[in-house]
This record gives sequence, C-alpha cells and structure tokens, in this order.
Amino acid sequence: MLGGWQAAAATFDLTGPKVDVRVRRGTVTLPIAAVPNLAAGDRLWIHPDLPDSQSERFVLVVAFLRGATNPPPAEWFTRVETWTQSVRREGVYVTVPGEAQQAALFLVPETGGDFNTLKKAVRDQPGSFVRAVQDLQAASWDRLRVESYLAQVKVTSQSDQKTLKARAELASRSLGVKLQQDCFEKPAEQQVGCLTQNPDAMVLDDSNAQSLVAQLASGSTADLMNNISSSRVGGGGAYSAYIGAVVDTAKILASLHTAHFRYIPALALPTGDTLNLRLATPPSFRNPKTVVLVALPPMGDVKIPPLHPVNTAESYCAARPSLVLPVEGAPLVFATEMAHELKLHVEPFTHDGQSIDLPVAPDPSKGGLAVQHTASDQPLGSLHGDLMGEVHGKWGFNDWVGPRFRLRTAAASGWTVTAADQSALVVGREDLLHLEGDNTLCVERVEARTADGNTVNVAWKSPRPELLELTLPLKDAPAGPVSFSIFQYGRKEATTLSVTAYADAASLDGFALNTGDQEARLKGTRLDEVASAELAGLSFAPAGLHRVGDSDQLAMKTTGATANLTPGSRHRATVTLHDGRVLKTQATIEPPRPRVTLVNKGVQPTGAATVGMGSADALPLEGRLVFFLKAVGPANFPRDARVEVAAVDGAFRTTLSLSEGSLMLEDARTAMGSLDPLARFGPSAFGPIQLRVLAANGTAGDWLPLGTLVRVPGFRELRCPRATTKPCTLIGTHLFLAMAFSATKDFANPSDVPPEYTGTQITVPHPAGGVLYVRLRDDPGTAVTLTLPVTAVGNEPVTPLPAPAAPASQPAAPVSSAPTAAPTETVEDNPNKNQP
Repeated sequence: MLGGWQAAAATFDLTGPKVDVRVRRGTVTLPIAAVPNLAAGDRLWIHPDLPDSQSERFVLVVAFLRGATNPPPAEWFTRVETWTQSVRREGVYVTVPGEAQQAALFLVPETGGDFNTLKKAVRDQPGSFVRAVQDLQAASWDRLRVESYLAQVKVTSQSDQKTLKARAELASRSLGVKLQQDCFEKPAEQQVGCLTQNPDAMVLDDSNAQSLVAQLASGSTADLMNNISSSRVGGGGAYSAYIGAVVDTAKILASLHTAHFRYIPALALPTGDTLNLRLATPPSFRNPKTVVLVALPPMGDVKIPPLHPVNTAESYCAARPSLVLPVEGAPLVFATEMAHELKLHVEPFTHDGQSIDLPVAPDPSKGGLAVQHTASDQPLGSLHGDLMGEVHGKWGFNDWVGPRFRLRTAAASGWTVTAADQSALVVGREDLLHLEGDNTLCVERVEARTADGNTVNVAWKSPRPELLELTLPLKDAPAGPVSFSIFQYGRKEATTLSVTAYADAASLDGFALNTGDQEARLKGTRLDEVASAELAGLSFAPAGLHRVGDSDQLAMKTTGATANLTPGSRHRATVTLHDGRVLKTQATIEPPRPRVTLVNKGVQPTGAATVGMGSADALPLEGRLVFFLKAVGPANFPRDARVEVAAVDGAFRTTLSLSEGSLMLEDARTAMGSLDPLARFGPSAFGPIQLRVLAANGTAGDWLPLGTLVRVPGFRELRCPRATTKPCTLIGTHLFLAMAFSATKDFANPSDVPPEYTGTQITVPHPAGGVLYVRLRDDPGTAVTLTLPVTAVGNEPVTPLPAPAAPASQPAAPVSSAPTAAPTETVEDNPNKNQP
C-alpha cells in the first residue's frame, strides 16, 4: 500500500481545505504565517475555512503533545464541529498548555467515535505523532522555499534571458535552492520550463530548517531532513529533503491504520492567517476513512535566523532608491512571513538627535533586503560621509537585530580630473576620462556638454570606489571646453566641472641631447604643435622641423650650459604645446659629439688646367679634393675617428679613415682628408656637399659645409677666325653641362647652350684677352674662366694641336684664395702662331 502512495507522494498537487489561525501572545496577535514557534500560554484562534457547499462533515481536532515517551492528557485534545454556525462564524480559541512540546491539527470525517478513536491512537503511540509533526513542519517550510523560487522564475519573461538568469541565480542563493545551470544552455523558450520542472526533486540547502527543528525536538533529531545526501539529485535515492521527510511520515502514519481511520500528511503553506493545505493522497470517505494530519509551528525558544551580508567589506549608497543589501544564510527570511516589521536603522543621528529608520523587505529575486524608499522621500540629507546601517525588526514575536552594513552618502563636491588626464581629452574619437572623488557609490548618471552646445549622457563605470571612468563620444565634437554634470543620489544639485577637449595631440617618441650641445632632438609626430620644452632645469625652444620617414624630428635649442649633464643618464622632458597641454617623454643624455673646424681646403687638378673656378666653394668633380680639419673636442684627433662626406640632400656619401689612407694626421690635432669625387661618387654627383666627424661609437659631429661639386665639360679645342668680330667654334664633350658662354665677365652678349645639347662643338663668342667666361649648370651663380689655346681658321687648313701633357700636382690653395687663370697667348698677340 505504501509503495503506491510513494509514487504519488512527490507531486503534492491536491489542494486541501484551508484553516485560518492567529496567535495571541500577551497583547500581540500575529497571523500564523508570521509565527515561527508556539509557547506555553499562547492563545490560538482557529477557524476552519470550509466552503458553504461542504457536504461531508469534518471534525477538527486540536491536539498538543508532550514528547515521544509521555502521552498527553485527555484534556489536551479539543473537538471542533466545523459545520456549526458558531464555529463557521467565529471560530474557536485554544490555549497552549504549559508542558506542551508539539501542536497538531487533525481533520477527521465525522463518524461514530471519531474523537475518542483519534485521541486513543495519539495517546497509544505519541512518539509516532511527535516524529510525524516534526517532519511535516520542516517539510512545509522547505516547500515554501521551493514555491517562492518557482514564483520568482515564472514571473520573468521567457524572452529576457539576461533577466531570467540573474533572477534565478539570486533567488537560488537567497532561498537555498540548487540551480540547474544546464537550463541556461537551452533555447530561450525552454529555459523557464527547465528551471521549474519537477519541483519536488529540487535540492535544498536545509541547514537552517534543521537547526530550527532540532532545537525544539526535546532530544529528538530531524535526521530525516538529511535525506538530501541520498536523493537522486545528490546521487542516491528518489526524493529531495522535504519529500524524504514526508515519505517517512507516511510510513509512520501507515502503521497507525485502524478499522475506522488511516492517516495522511498535509503540507501547511501559510499566507497571512491562512494555512493552505496541500495533499499528495486523495482523502477517502469510506472505511477506513482518511484523517489529515497538519503540523502547527514547533514549541520552544525561538532561534534567530543566521542572516549575514554576502560581502561584509562592501559599502552601499544609503540614498539609492533601488538599494538592495545582499544577504544570505537564512532562506526562511525570504520564503516565509516570519521576519516582519523590518527596517534599516541608520547611524549617526540627525541634527535633532533622532535616528533614521528606513523600511526594508526581503526580495529573493534581488538577492537581499530591498530598502523601501525613494530619493525624494527619505531623510538622509543631513547625514554625511561614512554611516552604519543595522537591520532591526521582528522574528515572530521576538525583537530581532540583524546584519550590519557600511553606508555612504554623496559628497557635495570634490570631483577632480586625474593628473594624468588633465590634457588627455582629444576630439575625433571615443575617449576616456578619469575623475577622482570621495566615492562613486551614489553616482546616478553623468552628462556632458560639448563646445557646440550638445548634451549627451555619458557611459561610466567605477574601477575603484573613488575613481570614475567616463567614456566620451567625441568623434564628431569640436575642440573646446567640455562641461560635466555628475548627478548623485540624495543631492538635489549636480556637481559640475569643465575640461578642455583638444584636437589630435602631438605624439612624442623621445628627446635626445648630447652633452655640451646647445641643440637637442625631439622625435614624434605633429611636432609643429610644440611650443617649448624643459629638461633638467634647461629651457628649449623649437629651432627647425624636419620630416624623417613617417615621423617628425624637431631641433630644440637652449641657451643654457649642457656640459654638466652626465652621458647615459635618463631624464623626463616636459613638452608644452601651443594650446597649453603638457606632455612628458623620456629624455636621453648622449656622449659629447666630436667637434672639429675646417681650416683649409683646395682642389688639385688631375688634368690640364683649362678652367678656373670662380669661387673657392666650387669644387670640380674631376679634381682631387683636399682639406684640413683641426680637433676642438676632444683636443686630439682620435685615430679611430672617421670623416663622412655627403651631399646635403643625402643623394650620395662616403667615409674617410686613417686605416684606408684617405685621412692622414699632420699632427695630433690636425688631419688631412683627400678624395677623388669622381671616383667616389660617380659622374652624376653634383651640388653642395658637407662633412662631419664620426666617433668610434657612432656619435656624429655637426655637419660642416665643404663646398659645391661642379661638373665641367671636357673642353678640347677652340677654333677662331682671324677676325675678332666673328664667333669661334668650341669642341669638347658633355657640353650640355655648360649653360652659357660670354667674352665678358658680366655676360653682356652670352651664347647660350640649349638644354639637353647632344653635340660635340658649339659656337661661342670670340675670346677677349684669351679668356672665355662660362656659366655651368651645377653652379649657375658663378662665372668660371676657360683658357684654351686658340686654333686660327681661314683659307688655310687647320692642324689640330696635340693634347697638352698633364701638369704636376699642385698644392692645395688656402680656403680664402681663388685660383687665377694662367696667361695665354692669343692670335692677336702672335698672328703667325699655329700657322703651317
């Protein structure tokens, strides 16, 4: 028989009758749902709430027990005829006897000897009923937890997966119900059904219920509640904790079968003053008729629930309208009405000495105690700084002091931009800004007003309690001031501050300075925005911006002394932009750069001296360049030093050294350099060139101007008629390198050379005094002199002159001296010259 009952026991889906109960202790009356325990002398008002159409009469028996080994006296049983008008209208009053340890209600179908038969069964086996009442009460409390969990999950929209998961997890924590995480992996429309299916097999953390029953059991234990360890979900039997208790109760009651009655358990789920009964077995009105056993709250001293904060170190904003204080450890606080008249007692006191009490209510879907107030109706304006809130209330008839919480109120001011972000706000992108303040707990929202007048809500988060991180949508905002309004709970006025949003800022890659130099090098991008810099007490000003690859290099000059800076030391350079922003970058002090002076230079011709350069800075490509350098720092010329010669535009370069013989020491301080530009650079080298000294470690000295490389055509022969008024013919190679020829230095009547000229002879003016003046394409601003032997032409045949022999090498001329043309005999001086 019991096996068939067990199959249906897990449903408890039959709605039984209702019984209204109120308990009066002293001058206080509470509904049964708010009573965790009964005490001797309590006056119970009991009112069977049966429908007017009830055809089968029930006798309600109120019974009190006094332990498993001590049968109760006969006067502890009260028979109530539920069909009488007085009972239906007014109910009955019963007082709890002084030695009572358990209380129960029996609903008995009216039959002959019903009252005496039940009374005898209870008195004959009091221990069985004591055990059954204890287990039923604990099972009813656990069922209330399951019912509350199901209500929280079912109220959530199936389409809102995020809300469903949050509510389910918080309700699970609050009510001590094991959550089935696998349900959240199912489709959205199946998640609620998965979370709520088979509620009678849900796993409960029932430690609190066990302790409440165990303390009232007079030596007995509620070990049946430990069936959780052998449940199917837990890896063992077929039932959860409260179903295990009910099944055991059914076994006990089945052994009490008599000729007239058999006993079935009912779960009592109180709401207000009504006990809502749930049955798992249909009552029978044929012999043996069914007696429904209902457990009333246990007897004895009450145990206050062990409710505690989830995080004891966390603080909360006292003025937040939706404030929830997270708590755990006492599922019955959330599942029943036994905790009531709850309030949050806030200290310190107000200015008039009165404490502040805010009502709170348990909310399992939010995972804690929800403070019932809004920002406009709570009196927290006079409190400032750190506060302490303590939960006060009632647990049944007893005063209850619950957990304590750290609370804060919003500060009136004090928000500032962090030092690192003072100039970091840049328009044209989504940017971050960090604000520091007293605390961020009470921040409600943040608004920003850009320079064009647009107001936007700003997304924010709080990495630390005193730090506010704002995400600003400045992609389309103009540069200029941005004002912020920080709205906080509990304060009527917003805190405002203003920050300048800049255009895209310069980016700094480094600051380098050689010891002893007056010029440093700043690398980065957008360096045109740099106004000044400061390093080790020295002020620097921009002195020239250059583009190097994909970045800028800005020369920064100072008038201060840099010789006392230690090479290799690292400093932080402070760079100020034109708009006032200040940036920092790493600065490196490098070793002193080698310094030399150019004391002399000259060109040794390698062929016939036919062309005289018009300037000491004009360096013919075909000559041999010779120069002298004097060491300044260090004092002696290092033997491992090198000299780099390069075009100013970087088109070509070469390196001279002592080891290869292109450098030679005249003495310890003086070095001579020599090179053949044509051999080193090729025939296409021309333009200004410069030199610098390279130390062994690669440190380079300043560039020194060396002159301008000039390519000279290969002049071979000048043929002129006897009449000086007639033009001459110039024969040579690479004549396109010349721009114009003239008989006078001022080029009064020049003979121009066409661009891209491909010929080997060209008409030129008749030379005056044996000299022609030439402008070269590589140095058009200087007139050079050309002196060639003149071949007379007329009716007589012309005999070509043999090529002149190369003269011996000439010593280099001083830098200040200019070469002069050697005197040449002209046709006019000796008319018979070169005649056959």
